[in-house]
Amino acid sequence: MKSPLLKRVVTSFDNAFDAPPALIVHAPGRVNLIGEHTDYNDGFVLPCAIDFHTLVAAQPRDDSTVRVVAADYGDTLDEFRLDAPIGHRADAPWADYVRGVVATLLERGIALRGAELAIAGNVPQGAGLSSSASLEVAVGQAFKALQGLDELSQTDLALIGQRAENAFVGCNCGIMDQLISARGERGHALLIDCRSLEAKPVHLPDEVAVMIVHSRVKRGLVDSEYNTRREQCEAAAKHYGVKALRDVDRATLEARAAGLDPVVLRRARHIVTENQRTLDAAQALAANDLERLGVLMAQSHASMRDDFEITVPAIDELVALAQAAIGTEGGARMTGGGFGGCIVAVLPESRVAAVRAAIESGYRAPSGEPASIWVCHASEGAGVLA
Repeated sequence: MKSPLLKRVVTSFDNAFDAPPALIVHAPGRVNLIGEHTDYNDGFVLPCAIDFHTLVAAQPRDDSTVRVVAADYGDTLDEFRLDAPIGHRADAPWADYVRGVVATLLERGIALRGAELAIAGNVPQGAGLSSSASLEVAVGQAFKALQGLDELSQTDLALIGQRAENAFVGCNCGIMDQLISARGERGHALLIDCRSLEAKPVHLPDEVAVMIVHSRVKRGLVDSEYNTRREQCEAAAKHYGVKALRDVDRATLEARAAGLDPVVLRRARHIVTENQRTLDAAQALAANDLERLGVLMAQSHASMRDDFEITVPAIDELVALAQAAIGTEGGARMTGGGFGGCIVAVLPESRVAAVRAAIESGYRAPSGEPASIWVCHASEGAGVLA
């Protein structure tokens, strides 16, 4: 944990509530190594939690008031009650993530007491690294720890966070982001079955780095296009007579394609092939076969570009630059919802400097900005720090 972040959240709490916190919890952001847009199709994903976190400092209250201060937004204070309807706060969008988690806990019939919370994070925002899921899981973790809600598993915290984002915030996300934030394991990616929520740890060798590169291209179309892709996937599943595209294999996809809109077929082909690539990538990573992993990541990126159509030229350029510098010792691909944001590369630590240099010298965003580069390590999931 980075001490400046810890100091910031404690200072914010002290200033707002004139007392030290009773406890501090954390929840990490995440990066998805492979398996894009498969989660809401009941498919497979391979994310890892990263060593960037949201921290929540907390203490209980004896009444029904929740008071929350956001250290990253000028110590803005939000206050609401548990014994009254919890509405939205339009002038502080961050507050809706907190309110949504609390409302979802109450919706589940969990008796809550009031609390005082301070929140600070260093998960890069707007980069597709799930700062929102990290916030949701951290808030759920704070109430679990404060009030001894041992009946709530880490998977429950993930589902509560997802429900808050779907029903309260209004973003129809899948379960991956919250689940990896809640259940991540240090030194491992998790192969997650998004239907059963089974998660199998896949070891990331110590000498392997995960590099995240932000294109500095704002993901302006992602919300509307994300919803369109979901609708297209649902239409394809209905065509094939299945609950979700998870239940279609490549042979069935092609044999029964007659009558399916060509664009919808391409969307479905990405999901079907991406599910298999994700399973194959987990095997390659477990075997430390970075060459095979690189091939699968390249195929994933091509599928996102050509079949799912969610990349942009700047992202394609970044992937090509990174892959050229990595060679056959790993791979690179777009990660996240698409239309900008980040790429992820998996490579030996020994190649990090060369890849960084290639990107710094060879890439500028359409705005002229250089890329932002972070080298991460697989982190543990949410829990109590102190």
